[in-house]
Amino acid sequence: MTEAYICDAIRTPFGRYGGALKDVRADDLAALPIRALVERNPGVDWSALDDVLYGCANQAGEDNRNVARMAALLAGLSTDAPGGTLNRLCGSGLDAVGSAARAIKAGEARLMI
Repeated sequence: MTEAYICDAIRTPFGRYGGALKDVRADDLAALPIRALVERNPGVDWSALDDVLYGCANQAGEDNRNVARMAALLAGLSTDAPGGTLNRLCGSGLDAVGSAARAIKAGEARLMI
């Protein structure tokens, strides 16, 4: 079985309901760490990216689309890069990391965000 490794990590800022981030769309906010991750790792062949998994709970209104896919596009990734948004409420981000690791270990993917 292939081993899975976390090679870099970054996250969005924490917010509070009705706080300073209330007017920032979820996909715009989600694109920031993806863009930073790509910039911090110029030696990675991002064209080989298999998938972008993103944890995002309680999407509503404009935020009810696929946040991961939209964030990947807003971050400048190729239109060939798919994206999947996972909603496990408080465990969404952890589920995204676990799902990416399982895909790599199962041989279904080699490079994930």
